[in-house]
Amino acid sequence: QVQLVESGGGLVQPGGSLRLSCVFSGGFFSAYSMGWYRQAPGKQRQLVAGISRFGSTTNYVDSVKGRFTISRDSAKSTIYLQMNTLKPEDTAVYYCNARNALVATAMDYWGKGTLVTVSS
Repeated sequence: QVQLVESGGGLVQPGGSLRLSCVFSGGFFSAYSMGWYRQAPGKQRQLVAGISRFGSTTNYVDSVKGRFTISRDSAKSTIYLQMNTLKPEDTAVYYCNARNALVATAMDYWGKGTLVTVSS
């Protein structure tokens, strides 16, 4: 059974950096497309960054392009979100997501989230 555990959230000043981690367990990591989503107060959850099974392709919401980088480490079954030049509008709960790309009826798995607060 897939489990996702996020870490790395916290309080950071505008312009600062933070790196989120998500440890995957309970399945074959390389079979899963992974992503980071976030949900800000009063808003719906949105995709921030996605990464394919082997990291060959990535995609980002326009608002974070050039500032955030998603990556994955196969040896550690972990994905990361390096967040630079953080802005107050980046404040949200960030969730790790996994979907088995090799299963026709794949379901989404979610972590419990980690809070990122960007404030001076």
